[in-house]
Amino acid sequence: MKSSTTILNLWPFPSTWLITILFCLLTLTLLFLTVNASKHGLSKAPGPPSFPIIGNIWRLKPKSAWFELTRLKERYVYFHGLGNSVLVLNSMDAIKDLLEKRSNKYSNRPVFTVVGTMMGLGQSMPLLPYGPEWRASRKLAHVALSPAAVAKYHHVQEDLTVLLLRDFLDNPQEFFSHVRLAAGRIILVITYGLSIQSADNNYITDAEDTMQMIGESTVPGAFLADLLPILKHFTFLPFHKTAAKGRETIENFVSRPLLHVKHEMASEKAPESLTRDLLEQENEDERQHEYRVKWTSGALYGAGAETTYTTVLVFILAMAMYPEVQKKAFSEVKAYLSTPRLVRIIDHHNLPYVAAVIKECLRWHPALPLTEDDIYNNYLIPRGTVVIPNVWAIAFAPHPQYDPQEFIPERFLDKTHNVIDPLTYAFGFGKRVCPGKALAENSVFAIIANLLLTFDIQPPGGGVHPPNFGPNLVSYPEPFKCRFIPRPGMEQLVRTMAAEVDI
Repeated sequence: MKSSTTILNLWPFPSTWLITILFCLLTLTLLFLTVNASKHGLSKAPGPPSFPIIGNIWRLKPKSAWFELTRLKERYVYFHGLGNSVLVLNSMDAIKDLLEKRSNKYSNRPVFTVVGTMMGLGQSMPLLPYGPEWRASRKLAHVALSPAAVAKYHHVQEDLTVLLLRDFLDNPQEFFSHVRLAAGRIILVITYGLSIQSADNNYITDAEDTMQMIGESTVPGAFLADLLPILKHFTFLPFHKTAAKGRETIENFVSRPLLHVKHEMASEKAPESLTRDLLEQENEDERQHEYRVKWTSGALYGAGAETTYTTVLVFILAMAMYPEVQKKAFSEVKAYLSTPRLVRIIDHHNLPYVAAVIKECLRWHPALPLTEDDIYNNYLIPRGTVVIPNVWAIAFAPHPQYDPQEFIPERFLDKTHNVIDPLTYAFGFGKRVCPGKALAENSVFAIIANLLLTFDIQPPGGGVHPPNFGPNLVSYPEPFKCRFIPRPGMEQLVRTMAAEVDI
């Protein structure tokens, strides 16, 4: 009641006017949706019970939504209300039909009124609508992030992994912070050639502030304006201040490191980086090219650092809970290495069980909209519907041989059973597959394989209980505790190698 009173007090006209306007808008929305659906003579896909005008979209809650959606046991679940519609895909067959076979229709992104339009993130490749600008940015990303192109950064990922291992030795209790720093550091060094020495570096803190703000702003229901875009014109509403601050934060995050690279290039001191390589490309429209490079480079932090951070934390949790898996993975690594050294990225083809462990860790939740009406299995999918592949439902689908609730890497080594490879869904679908997939896979492998080699990861005295996962765009595990016991001979090796790292 307090926030409503404040808004009405700020409204410069009689409060009844605001109520009347909102009522009329909602009524027109309901009429439009009713006519639009009836003209096709088709029913909507199944979904929870709904009410007039507000529909059932209010039932789509962010907190652990994947559990509730999976529990519905439908291949697809439809939510609608207030002029919005969401289709949740709970099966790989439905995802392939819509997001891969019909990728021309389903390659768009939701229009987030606040974070996309008002904060300016809609200029970033992950939120660009499918079209010429998206294709131009996508081409830039593919050139910079092809497997061959990222191979020259293996040494960066390996050197920063050594520093991460040293940090674990120095202060193992702060492993969450260490992983966060390493994940961000890898991306910033590769993308911009920045020298990052500590977690309080301005580029790291800017990136973290930006990612936190974006994560909070893209949660369903974060802003009423995402459901009722007309509210963006009501400048007296409190979220306008939040949006203005967010716009400044995002612009600073994508512009400041780009200016640093340009300054270094002008003085011929710029180290090798993805941004430097992209800026050096010849282009007829230099200003437009720089604009695209700015937003393409800026998108890499969210795509690469966040995925690496989450996957490594899930790995640490799993090793503490499943010591037999850790023992088997360590044995494979130890048997493969013939001399005292750390694992290198080029070793990944020779460590199939470690690869299976990584696959078992992967979880990701992308969201895509439609660009035109489509009829799928005799159901109307209205224009503008946001399609959410429920990765949790795919990953935890019942299997006759392997319990989906248990951590069993062997499921990906068994050729006699049909098990869906997480690499087919962990990095997106169709034309929206993450272009930084190879870079992220390399970082995750380097860190996980060497954590296995260097430490025996053990639960604390009372054991490890599965933590909750946050509800933001990227879902992190909430803090938990572990013990990291250095394996014989590894501390000296790591410290010797760390002393030689120069980044």
